[in-house]
Order: sequence, then C-alpha cells, then structure tokens
Amino acid sequence: MANNAAGSDDLFQRKATGLLRGWSVWDGFIYAAFSINLITLGLYAFSFAPFIPDGSLILAVILAGLYLIFQTVTYASLIAVMPRAGGDYVWTSRVLGGGIGFVLAVTGWWFILWHWVPIYADFLNKEVFVPLAAILGLDGVAAFFNQVPPDAPGLFISCMIVAVVASAYISLGMRAYARIQKVCFYGALVGLAVMVVILLFSSQSAFVSAFNRESQELFGASGNAYQQTIQAGSVETSSAFLPTLLLIPFIAFFNLYSNWGATLYGEVRGASDFRKNIYAMAGALVFTSVAAVVLLLLFAKTFGWEFYYAANNAFWAGEGPVSAWPYPGLLAAMLLDNPILQFLFIAVMSLWFFGWCGSVFLSSTRVVFAIAFDRVLPEWASRTSNNGVPYAALLLMLIPSIPISYMYAFGENFATYVLDAVLVIAITFLGSAVSAAILPWRKPDIYNASPIARYNVLGIPLITVSSVAFAAFLVFCVLQWLFNSTYGVNNGQSLIYVLILYAVALGMYVGFRLLRRAQGIDLNMVYDEIPED
Repeated sequence: MANNAAGSDDLFQRKATGLLRGWSVWDGFIYAAFSINLITLGLYAFSFAPFIPDGSLILAVILAGLYLIFQTVTYASLIAVMPRAGGDYVWTSRVLGGGIGFVLAVTGWWFILWHWVPIYADFLNKEVFVPLAAILGLDGVAAFFNQVPPDAPGLFISCMIVAVVASAYISLGMRAYARIQKVCFYGALVGLAVMVVILLFSSQSAFVSAFNRESQELFGASGNAYQQTIQAGSVETSSAFLPTLLLIPFIAFFNLYSNWGATLYGEVRGASDFRKNIYAMAGALVFTSVAAVVLLLLFAKTFGWEFYYAANNAFWAGEGPVSAWPYPGLLAAMLLDNPILQFLFIAVMSLWFFGWCGSVFLSSTRVVFAIAFDRVLPEWASRTSNNGVPYAALLLMLIPSIPISYMYAFGENFATYVLDAVLVIAITFLGSAVSAAILPWRKPDIYNASPIARYNVLGIPLITVSSVAFAAFLVFCVLQWLFNSTYGVNNGQSLIYVLILYAVALGMYVGFRLLRRAQGIDLNMVYDEIPED
C-alpha cells in the first residue's frame, strides 16, 4: 500500500519498525481463543449470574456471542485496511486525531493493563494454587493464596508470578511465544475434553456424594455440604428476556476480547486478508461460545442448576460451607476420587491460565511501541531486539505493574479503584468502532485501496454497518456499568481514579506535543501518514 508522501520517511523513528511477522493466522486464532478464555474469564463471569437470577445465562451467552460477530467484522476490516502494530491506537489516531487516539490508547492499553495483573493473579489463585494446595493437603498454603485485599500477601506473590511469566514469554519473541501458546492450547483442549467426559458420564447423585466427601477432605466442611450450599445461596431462577439482556454486560467480561490480538497484526502473516482475519477472531468467538453452552448444560445435568447458582451466590456473599471459589474444574475433579488424578487434571486445566498469561502485557507492548514509533514517546521506547522484541515497551508495562500490584494487595481501598478496568477497555474499543464507521469518508484513499472496499450492505460500507452495531453493544454495556448497581462497578472512587488516568494521559500528550513542536516535529503530519510495516 502506498501511504507515504514525499519526505514522510523522516516522520517516524525509522523507516522499518523492526518487528517481525512471526505469527500465522492460526496463531492469531489461538491468541483470540485464549483472550476470550472460557475457563479463566468465562467461568468467572458466569459466577455473577445469580445477581440477575431471572435471566437465562445460556441464552445470554448465545446472544452475546452471535452479536459480537459485528465486533470481529469491524476489527477484521480495520486490520485489512491498516495491518500495523498498535491496532486501536493507529486507527483512532489516524481517523479521529492524534490526541484522541493517544489518550484512549494510553489509558485503555497501557495504564489500565497494569491493573489487570492483580486480576490475572486472582484467577491464578482461584483456579490453580488454591485447588492444588487443597488436593495436596496443604491447608496453610491454600489459605495463604485464598486471602483477599487489603491483607493479601499471597495475591501479591501471584501478581509477581504473572508479571514475570508474561514478561518471560514476550522476551522470547513472537515465534517462541507462538510455540508456547500452541503447547498450552492443545494441552488445555485435552483438559477441557476430559472435563466434558467426566461431567457427561457422571450423575448428579454421584456428584452430591463426591462434593460432600471432598468438601470435608479438602476444606474441612462437615455434614451435607451440598445441601448446605443450596440453603446458603439459593435463588429463584427463570428465563425472562429483559433480564437475559441484562446478563450480557456480565458476559462481556469474558467474550469482549476476541480482538485482543488486533494490536499485533503488524506481526501476522497475511494480515491484509479480510477473510482470514474473520476466521481467526470470529472462529475463536464461535468456538468459545459453543464450548460455554456445552459446559453450562453439563453443569446443569451433573452439578444441578440450583446448586451451581447457589454455590456462586453463597461464595460472593461470604457464606456456605466451603470458603474457596466453586471453580467448576475443581468440582469436576471431585468426581475422580483420587488425589493423583485430581492433581493432574487441575494441572492440565491450568494450561488455560498459563497459555493466556502473556496477554496481560503482549498486546499492550505493541501499543506503547507504536506511540513511540510515531515520535510521541521518546525514541528508546520504540527500540527492538534482533528478534523483534520491544524490550523498552515491555519494561514500561512490567515496572509500573509492581507497585500497582502491591497497592492492590495491601491498600485499604485500592482494589475498589480497579472496578472499572473493563469499562476503560470498552471505551477504547468504542473509539475504534467510531473510527471504523467513518473511515470510508475520512480516509477514502486508504479505504478504497483496501480489500474491504467491495463489501457493502444496501450501498453502505460493511465496516460502517458492523462498527455501528458493535458501538451500540458497547454503549449498552457502558451505560449499564455506569448506572446499574447490579454490576458492582459504578463506584465513585473508581470513576474518579479512572478520570485521573485519562487526565494523566491527556497531560502526557500535551507535554510531548509541545516538546516535539519545540524540536521542529509536527505531529499532525505524523498522524496524516501510516507507518511502514
């Protein structure tokens, strides 16, 4: 694509990015599947369904999965038009303007991802460390990792593990990361298949016996723990349509991220192929949605729908005979009645976490890199190693995440400030959706030269149709998160904290823009061009 005017070679830090096209479309599919992670994010999101008991959780998963096809079409189109490292930042800054693109990307892909390290660590504790420690009979270790802020040293240690593992993955380069990701994905699929088989061929009566037995052996519960759980968290459920729609903002916590790899498509071979991008993102979305429905049906069959809702409701209320989160992987492991098999099963299922772990930093490093490549951030932030690793950008993710994690684990109210972590990401996606909607008119030369220009719906560009539909989904979720207390995130302190992050980003942009102007660099000219591959 010819996109540089004469003399524009001097606009960017250098002519070539230094990033390598180390991924295939299949690697993009796996990354998308891990990003909308059924086991880590999905099962966690489903645990909030008792807060809206009149909605159908299964129908909400289906509706959200189908509707978010619009998201995949939008992002597949944007990638086909501008397959560049930085994704949302590049598109928004070129269509809506550098200031908007910078503020949205810095807050939504840089600052807020520091705060996701404790969220990832919480999953590591709930789904790996606590279950494994309980199976091994290490009650003290299980209790240590089951602590909650503001006094949670176990959570802080897990944060450091997440940060170190993610950084190690990324420092190996994209090709090595792809190999690690594949091993984890294939192993995780084996674990998921085993879980399906266990639940499929076990009866509810067998689970009741197993749960009562294992609750006593693993967590010291006594009596009929199954019935006690139902009594502690029982809710009346139904399947009304409007409450089902209100479940979708909970579901979005896990399936909103099929586009998480969009910032990496400057390093994916064949990224300008619109259909292949659809296969990668929409394929991951459909696969995950189908698997989610299958698991939920099996939970109803084997655990009992009343128990599944009650167990989650009791946990979030701090009641019930078992203090650990009712991780369905552990519930399925209870049916094995053998500590060795239980340990191996949970260990294999942990590959869902370890294959996903790197995503907390990987996509963000490319945004930080792209901003520096545009000369907005200092030149050193855009440097790459011989194998295409932007180490400086990685350090800008890793180092701040350490004090953030410490404050999250030990701060009195800091965990509250992070409640809007998903909202910030959704607003960043909304910026890209608006950019996509008007791109055919704002950047007609680039759009008309792209492979998506021939796709129209009733004479309207497909990218506009899909992005408007996706934007409507985002607006619905954001409004619910802001004004409906059911979701537990419309907290004044959290909103103020997020606004401070946006203000810091805006201050950075103004400061760097003034600095570059003093150096004789016009950032408006930078944003009129598309960086080289």
